[in-house]
Order: sequence, then C-alpha cells, then structure tokens
Amino acid sequence: MLALLSIVGVLLLLLLVPLGIACFVFWIWMLVHAIRNDGLDGTTRVLWALLIWFLPFIGSVIYFFAGRTASPRRLIA
Repeated sequence: MLALLSIVGVLLLLLLVPLGIACFVFWIWMLVHAIRNDGLDGTTRVLWALLIWFLPFIGSVIYFFAGRTASPRRLIA
C-alpha cells in the first residue's frame, strides 16, 4: 500500500512540476508583453502590469484574452 502511494506521489509530482513551470513562464511572458505593448498608453500599461503582478494567473489569462488585442501588428521589412 505504501509503495502505491509513493508511485502516485511521484507521478503527481511529475505532472505538477511541469505545469507549475509552464504557468510561471506564461505569467512572465504576459507581464513582459504588457510592459512592452506599443498599442497601450502609459497608464494602461501600468494598470495591466499591476493586475498581472498582483493576480498572477487570473491577471495573465485576462490580459491574454483582453489586453493583448491592443498590440499593433508589426510588419517585417
């Protein structure tokens, strides 16, 4: 019984560690994008950055769906 719990614990750890790393990378990506988004004015950038900073996962998801659309398209010359 104890061996089964150990196997389940290891499998759960192998699932949660990559998921946690992916969430952290997504959070950093959205924070950097909000700060560097040329489609937003200064006040809006600060507000998005604060939202993402203080509400990491929820703020990042909200910015991904709502705030990112203000970013202008850049043409490759």
